[in-house]
Amino acid sequence: MENKRIAVLIDSENTQHCKLNLVINELSSYGQIVVKRAFGDFSSDQLKNWKKPLNELAIQPRQQFSYTTGKNSTDALMIIDAMDLLYSDRFDAFALVSSDSDFTSLATRLREAEIQVIGVGKSTTPISFKNACDDFVSIENLEPDTVLKSQKKPINNEVDKELWQLMHHAWQNYRDESGWAKLGEVGSYIKRLKPDFDPRNYSLGKLSDFFDYFPNRYETRSRKSAGLEFKLITKASLSR
Repeated sequence: MENKRIAVLIDSENTQHCKLNLVINELSSYGQIVVKRAFGDFSSDQLKNWKKPLNELAIQPRQQFSYTTGKNSTDALMIIDAMDLLYSDRFDAFALVSSDSDFTSLATRLREAEIQVIGVGKSTTPISFKNACDDFVSIENLEPDTVLKSQKKPINNEVDKELWQLMHHAWQNYRDESGWAKLGEVGSYIKRLKPDFDPRNYSLGKLSDFFDYFPNRYETRSRKSAGLEFKLITKASLSR
């Protein structure tokens, strides 16, 4: 896998400090984290518990005092730092950890510079910010498996309609003359279409688990040159 150099920028006022370890672990799967910075007024009561996780995870705090009550003055500092890092031409990807739609323009600007943008935030993050990223990860999906299982009901044959529609639409677009579609291409297409797509949203460990719930609807095969492929089983093929 390509070892991408990643800059991680954390909006502390819109992120839970208790989730930082989970966030850093997730982002490490994308490549090498070179820069880790957290932005906020760490002298405030709101961020008083940030010192320990910042020290433990070697995240550099970027202090920004609040000039005006009710105004978030850390956004500008985070944007300025992002642009400075962009112009250094040292990074392949930026991770913007926030649930604030104010960073939509920053994500858009970074992508225009052909830099991969990974967003990390709550599932309730405004869709504008999610769609401005190449990839958006919901913090709720980073909980340990035991917690996730207690929060979500297992997927079943009445799988979320949205997931089935996404998979079927992608299969129609990427199938070859014989009806086979490469799962890797399908997954990439869905991610471009819906940056916050994550199999974990549907209680799946990985996208290929989708087919375990439709053994009579999809046929799968694994080829060394193409990876996992799948196709819809038609009534004609079932009668053979």
